[in-house]
Amino acid sequence: MKSSNFYFAIDGAGKLAETGWFLFPSLKFLTWQAEWFDYANVLAKRLMAPAKVVPVFKHVTMKGQGALAEHIALPPLKELRTFTTVQLDMSLGCPTASEEGCAPWDRTVQLFVCCELQSELCNYELGRWISPFRRGIGRWLTDVTPLIPLLSSTTGQCNFTMKTDSWAKPWNPSLNLRLEGSTTSEAVQAPTRDRHGQVVAPVSLQPLYKGATFDQNYNTHFHQINFSVPAAVTHVEVVSVITGHGSDQHNCAEFCVTKHVFTVNGENHTRVFTNAGTPFGCAMKTPLGVVPNEHGTWLYGRDGWCDGQQVDPWRIDITDQLNTKGTNSILYQGYFRDGAPDPGKMTPGEITMFSQLVFYAPL
Repeated sequence: MKSSNFYFAIDGAGKLAETGWFLFPSLKFLTWQAEWFDYANVLAKRLMAPAKVVPVFKHVTMKGQGALAEHIALPPLKELRTFTTVQLDMSLGCPTASEEGCAPWDRTVQLFVCCELQSELCNYELGRWISPFRRGIGRWLTDVTPLIPLLSSTTGQCNFTMKTDSWAKPWNPSLNLRLEGSTTSEAVQAPTRDRHGQVVAPVSLQPLYKGATFDQNYNTHFHQINFSVPAAVTHVEVVSVITGHGSDQHNCAEFCVTKHVFTVNGENHTRVFTNAGTPFGCAMKTPLGVVPNEHGTWLYGRDGWCDGQQVDPWRIDITDQLNTKGTNSILYQGYFRDGAPDPGKMTPGEITMFSQLVFYAPL
C-alpha cells in the first residue's frame, strides 16, 4: 500500500507497522525493514531470558533543554559482580503515535551515573546511543558488564542522568538495567575468564582519557599515564567508547576514517573506523539493530556509530602486556590518514570518548 511515500507492513508479531521513508525508489528499503523485523524478533526472545530487571526510566519525555534524572536503588557491588552480564535495555519512542511526531534529527544520547558524590567516577558515562531520524521503533541492548564498578555505592543508591543536545526535540526513552546469569548457574552469556581459566568480574576502574576537538592539536591533549595492577587482580582491560562528530574540509569527524591507538607498555592496540563515509555502511547493519528507513541520511557509514543504534564499548584484553609487580604505561593517540587532523579554515570536528582501565579479580 502506498500514499505519498507512506508504506506499512506486518511485523513478526502479526501487527501492522510503519516502514519509514524510502529515500529513493528501491526494494532495498523493504529488505532493510524485514531485516530489522528479524532483529526485533530475536531481541524479544533474548529479553525473555531470566534476569533481575531494574527499571530506570519508563517512556518519559526527554527534552533537549533538560535532562532525565532518577535516583535508583541497586544491589551492592559484591552482588553485582556475581552476574555474568549487565546490560542496558534502551528504547527511544516518539511523543506521538505516528512517526511524523518524532524528533527529526540524529543526536547523541548519553547516560551518566553517579553513585558516590565525592568520587572521580561521579557522573561518568555508562551508555551512549545515536537517535534515529524521526523513527520511534529503536530498542537495543548494550553490554556494560566491564563498567560494574561505576555502580558501586555505600548508600545503595545511584543517580542516573540521560541527556542529549540542548536544542533537540523530545524523545520518550525507556531504560532498564538487566542483570543476567550468575557464575553458579547457566548464563545466557559466558562469564569473563582470566588466562588461568578462572571466572573473574570487575572489581575496580581507573579513568583514562576523554575526547577533544579533532584538530591539529588533538594529540597534545593526551599524555602517558602510569599505573600499577592492584593485588588479587588477574585480568585487565582497556574499555572505551569512541565516536566522531562534526564536519570540516575532510568531513571529519562524522564521515572521515579515523584511527585510534592505545599503546600499553610499548604494544599498540588499534581500531580504525573504516565504515565512515561508505554509501551503505549503516544500512547494512539493520540486522544488528540499526533503525531502517529513517527520515534522513541514515544509510551512510559514520565514524564509530550509526543513526538509530547503540554504541558498543571497545574492549581490549591487555593482561599479557602488563607487569603485575611493577609500573605500567598507557598512551592514547588519534589520527586522520595516519597523521594529524587537518580541518583547514573550517570548524573542526569532535571526538567524543570515555576510556578506562578495568581491573578484574576472581570472585
